[in-house]
Amino acid sequence: MAALVAALLVGGPVLAADTTPADQLKRWTVEAGAPASVERGKVFFNSRHGGEWSCASCHNTPPTTEGKHPNTGKVIPPLAPSFNAKTFTDVAKADKWFRRNCNDVLKRECTAPEKADVLAYLINLK
Repeated sequence: MAALVAALLVGGPVLAADTTPADQLKRWTVEAGAPASVERGKVFFNSRHGGEWSCASCHNTPPTTEGKHPNTGKVIPPLAPSFNAKTFTDVAKADKWFRRNCNDVLKRECTAPEKADVLAYLINLK
């Protein structure tokens, strides 16, 4: 137990449920250097960006119900935090999935402003 406490005090591994959607939004907004936009996030989420998929291709429009990956058929829990209490509560998972999904949709990593806008849109869904 003492080792776990010591690891956490010196910046040990990130544990599950180590953040909130609001904290994630604040992090990406600060990194972006500008306020997030719900409307830009909604447009970004639903656009194909010149590729085959949009975020909505797997996560639905709006992303308040279970989605499904078009190739694998894997069921995806709702993405909007009001409909899935676990979404955006783990920094490492949020970073991992943004990296993977942005690459699928954009063929590149999302920028901080894009992440902030998308999360503002998702948090706004009630």
